[in-house]
Amino acid sequence: MSPVPSGSAAVPRTSTDGGVGPLLRGWREQRRVSQLELALRAGSSARHISFIETGRSRPSEEMVLRLAEHLDVPVRERNALLLAAGYAPRYAETPIDDPSMDALREGMERLIQGYEPYPALVVDARYDVLAANRGVALLLDGVTDRLLVPPLNTMRLTLHPEGLAPRIRNLRTWRDHLLAQMDRQIALRRSEPLRALYEEVAAYPVPDRDAEVDDDEPFGPAPHFALPMRIEHEGRVLSFISSISTFNTPMDVTVAELAIETFLPADPATGKYLHALHA
Repeated sequence: MSPVPSGSAAVPRTSTDGGVGPLLRGWREQRRVSQLELALRAGSSARHISFIETGRSRPSEEMVLRLAEHLDVPVRERNALLLAAGYAPRYAETPIDDPSMDALREGMERLIQGYEPYPALVVDARYDVLAANRGVALLLDGVTDRLLVPPLNTMRLTLHPEGLAPRIRNLRTWRDHLLAQMDRQIALRRSEPLRALYEEVAAYPVPDRDAEVDDDEPFGPAPHFALPMRIEHEGRVLSFISSISTFNTPMDVTVAELAIETFLPADPATGKYLHALHA
């Protein structure tokens, strides 16, 4: 097994051989919550939490779900906790192309298309692209064909030396941001593929220094209200800030792991240029 990247807490084991107690204890310790604090949150007692963690008491299905909620356990892992406690999984994992997901897919497509001319895309838990608008296609000019073979992966596309990386003016800074984002996801989710992806992209070559770094203006002329990604496109430098949206209270593993990332112009010139291209 590969080591957890620096700064990530070790995630609890997936094995259910020891029952649900060790898994719950692992999540509690990862979240740095005491037995007493968890008991107060869940309306229980520290003694009962201790008995559950040591296997002296079998929690009810409701208690497993309540503890998972207060420990912010991802939906996929809540199913694992239920199985370890002897209960059936509560959350389905419906393929994104299933007919029951038609309304969700159509809604996301309308959302990202309505965001044009600005880039927007939908990714899963491994940062594979499920949908993207024309604004994203604009940024992919010059990317090697082998990185554009489905499924496209946003981390590879961005950080690979044959992807966007050579055109990103603040690559070191933006790379640090992306790796920290992945680091947090590894700490939150139990995912060996995500861990492997982190190690792959972290090993890509990176310049000693950003193209636009100086002591007075580390991110170039873009405003500093959020970290911008500054990328060259046909002789211009475009500047974007990104935001990520997820679904509230998801009841399906697939939906819980979807994210919509949108890129907003960080300066008037970028917005004006994109609108001109769109027109």
